[in-house]
Amino acid sequence: MKISIKNRKGQNIVVLLELNDKQKGLAFVMHGLSGYKEQNHIQVFSEAFFENGYTVVRFDTTNTFGESDGKYEDATITNYYEDLEDVISWSKEQKWYQEPFILAGHSLGGICTALYAEKFPESVKALAPISTTVSGKLSLKQRAKEEIENWKKTGWQSRKSTTRPDLITKLPWSHMEDKLKYDLIPEIEKLTMPVIIIVGDNDKAMEANKYLYNNLIGEKEMYIIKDAPHTFVDKNHLDEIKKILKGWVKKIS
Repeated sequence: MKISIKNRKGQNIVVLLELNDKQKGLAFVMHGLSGYKEQNHIQVFSEAFFENGYTVVRFDTTNTFGESDGKYEDATITNYYEDLEDVISWSKEQKWYQEPFILAGHSLGGICTALYAEKFPESVKALAPISTTVSGKLSLKQRAKEEIENWKKTGWQSRKSTTRPDLITKLPWSHMEDKLKYDLIPEIEKLTMPVIIIVGDNDKAMEANKYLYNNLIGEKEMYIIKDAPHTFVDKNHLDEIKKILKGWVKKIS
């Protein structure tokens, strides 16, 4: 079921609600930068929860390539995070709302879900930051010096989308300036709920994900997917991730 709601700025956010007739819990699944709610890996994450009896909420943030309002050039962690908060606030008014809930997110969606869990730990049953951004500082370190200098000099970064080859994405340097405001490590002690980290061994963010895992103090698991990049597209990788997530959900439920 698709529903259009308003965020705090009056923009439309399109939500995909998958109600489970035998609801045992509630999960929110969030895409990454330039992503959208129907991406294959987002679908797979959602299936892992739904098939375990969870009602699942997916949504397109504003400023991405989905159905919600906004322009990709304006995408930031700040706007993604605010949209997550607004979707959860809307959910609290619905009959199917349930706490504590599970949060899962890919990449930029991963840091947003983890930031929410640090801010509202009592509301979060478990957390699945997948191929997650850990901090703006570490993200900057993952980039080549030449790339950073060119981005600063021109004011823009252009890239070909990994999941939509026909699409060229452009981001202003202000995107990175916003990202540098965020870091999961200073308040990581608040993440006392079960956490699962999944990342590909060909992902530039793998070391940052290991660093995050090593600093977690609660119940935790980490899986490194062999030969997988940052965004999962290969069917074998997706099948492996679904199996891992389904097993984890059964354990924490």
